[in-house]
Amino acid sequence: MKIKTAVFVKSSSQHEQCPKPDRPEYAFIGRSNVGKSSLINALTNHGNLAKISGKPGKTQVINHFMINDAWYLVDLPGYGYAQVSQTERQKWSIMIDDYLFNRESLTCTFVLIDSRIEPQKIDLEFMQKLGEKGVPFCLVFTKADKLTANQLQTRLENYKKTLLETWVELPLIFVTSSEKRVGQQDILAQIEEWNKASK
Repeated sequence: MKIKTAVFVKSSSQHEQCPKPDRPEYAFIGRSNVGKSSLINALTNHGNLAKISGKPGKTQVINHFMINDAWYLVDLPGYGYAQVSQTERQKWSIMIDDYLFNRESLTCTFVLIDSRIEPQKIDLEFMQKLGEKGVPFCLVFTKADKLTANQLQTRLENYKKTLLETWVELPLIFVTSSEKRVGQQDILAQIEEWNKASK
């Protein structure tokens, strides 16, 4: 898939405020500082579509971007560490859950994982919640360029092994590097396949 246009549509603090659910929708989420904004910008070939910040917790609302006038890319707030109050984090959590569990046009959620880090309880619990609610998701391992090929392979195998302790089968897995432009076309090809199937 070639991205011809990527346009910001709106930010919403509640799922009811989101754009009309008339197109396939793909959400991107992960722990703060996982490289979500960099991946979105690399996917869309747009240098500053999603705001990149060294400060975790930058995304605080549900951001919709229209891609090729055909589907929505949705940038969700990160979960986990952010320099905000417990009350604010709780508010984000409710907003994210309401969106993920009620958005009828949501085709798949891409859960981002830092490939350099061992399986984290917060990520595993988030995936478990998606599974229990029947929300389709994929795993996207980011920052693959920070590891050697052998290190990356070992990390991936360990992660799969951990997941298979509680899951019968593994979700789709993508390995990416925003810096080296690796894996973006794999994600876009999968989205294109789902878009065709939805017509």
